[in-house]
Amino acid sequence: MTTQAKNGPGVTIVILSKNEERHIARCLDSVGSFASHCLVMDSGSTDQTVDIAKEKGAEVHFNSWKNYATQFNWALDQLPEDTDWVLRLDADEIVTPDLARQIQDLLPDLSTETKGVYVSRRMHFLGQPIRWGGVFPIRVLRLFRHGAGRCEDRWMDEHILVDGDTADLSGEIIDDNLNSLTWWTEKHNSYASREAVDLLNLEFGFMAHETVADLSGGQQAGVKRWLKERVYARLPGGFRAFAYFLYRYVVRLGFLDGKEGTAFHVLQGFWYRYLVDMKLHEVRAYMQVHDADVVDAIRDVLGITIHVDVTDRD
Repeated sequence: MTTQAKNGPGVTIVILSKNEERHIARCLDSVGSFASHCLVMDSGSTDQTVDIAKEKGAEVHFNSWKNYATQFNWALDQLPEDTDWVLRLDADEIVTPDLARQIQDLLPDLSTETKGVYVSRRMHFLGQPIRWGGVFPIRVLRLFRHGAGRCEDRWMDEHILVDGDTADLSGEIIDDNLNSLTWWTEKHNSYASREAVDLLNLEFGFMAHETVADLSGGQQAGVKRWLKERVYARLPGGFRAFAYFLYRYVVRLGFLDGKEGTAFHVLQGFWYRYLVDMKLHEVRAYMQVHDADVVDAIRDVLGITIHVDVTDRD
């Protein structure tokens, strides 16, 4: 089955991949009814990801990994100038049939002033949908006109920034990773280091700071980022992780998600947040003990090399 639709609204799918053989075919199949082109940007898969993607009709490019934002923006630069719309997908995500129909039917009728489109994203964990806790579905800008959108220059929790008006579709993208819980915890350990970098940058300002944080527009992503950067980040480390978990699990009824949901809210809503806080503590303690600056401490403690202008570190 090819992923290239013969007649559609001109949507190019961009997927970043590394060792996604469990997911890539499912992801590509979910966009087969409307995608005019699929670009898989691979960062060194050693499994069958690349072969499967090519069998499904996708174009595959290779680029070494730095972080998601850099990789995605590099992928955008590889697209032809006449590319119309771009849909950002993760390899473990699928577009629901309802959203696929909406893209086919409604996208061609949007005003030329519309540069981006918000859709809903829902999470499955250990095979079960997460319905409670106040976190899903979330509204995300994933569909945008080529040339009007770029990914925020961040190390974690990056969003698409667009220059222009936006519209909304009610259909959903489903995040349903089929890997083991061991894989998930290892991945989120890496995520925690990357999020620590962004939080340290808020404090020390060693990199340019791009953010969707905005209360005036009323979009969910902007409001959540504003709360995270202006409120959550200023609360005491450790305490804020526990408070956030209680809000999700008790106040927003996360306990109704059952055994799998409890595991998700505990691990993603508390363990992950607490891990970020302890990594922040570890970096700050290293800076004091070794009289190191923040960039060197991040490298030595978190294993992440930040390239900044020397003059910015004076």
